[in-house]
Amino acid sequence: MNALLRYLPMIFNKDLWRGKKRWLGLALSLVAAYQLLSPNGVGADWGVPSIDTFYKEPRDVLVSRVEAASDAQQETAEEFRSALEQFKSVTQFQGGDLEKKYNTLNAAFEDSESAAQNVSARIGRVVTATNRLLSEWKDELNQYHDPAIKRRAEQQFDKTRAQSEKLIAAMRKAESKTEPVLGAFRDQVLFLKHNLNMQAISSLRQESATIEQDVTLLIQEMEASIAEAESFISELAL
Repeated sequence: MNALLRYLPMIFNKDLWRGKKRWLGLALSLVAAYQLLSPNGVGADWGVPSIDTFYKEPRDVLVSRVEAASDAQQETAEEFRSALEQFKSVTQFQGGDLEKKYNTLNAAFEDSESAAQNVSARIGRVVTATNRLLSEWKDELNQYHDPAIKRRAEQQFDKTRAQSEKLIAAMRKAESKTEPVLGAFRDQVLFLKHNLNMQAISSLRQESATIEQDVTLLIQEMEASIAEAESFISELAL
């Protein structure tokens, strides 16, 4: 359950707004408002216009969304690196508290899964911001009177559209690599959960090389996407 849905029943609870509890109701209302109107909140996933769209130009909104998606990809790459290290440490297990090792690995897996979901959400927001910018821009092309200026504007529009398509394709390509890796991690974590013994460790060791290779390729795709985002932002600023 997302944060907004979790807080709504409490916000509409009449007892919360009585006496000394009013401050809590106000605090929860502020959190809910942030979730609804923030470009990185649940409202963005529901298609609710975020507050920045009311005071920022579509180009600036797009830049901030691309930057946010790029940051999320960087975070995801780090989370997968961490999960891989935890996975490798379990495969090297020789004795001790295996359940503790499992808990550490499971936490790393859940962090990676959460980070990957965040990337998907932020890519979706980049797509929304891109569509808004290009739609407004395309409408404004018809307002030009000078044919020469209009042609230059159309060329710039076509260039930006092509660059945005390239960027989104790179982001989606990196995103598509996460689920197979998460699936492999999930399988091994579940197997270890129900088989806290050396046989399970042996199974993990057999999969170690494949998972490490998949994580390496995923991180490479993330880094390529981040580089594409940096290039897109620099081009858009010209």
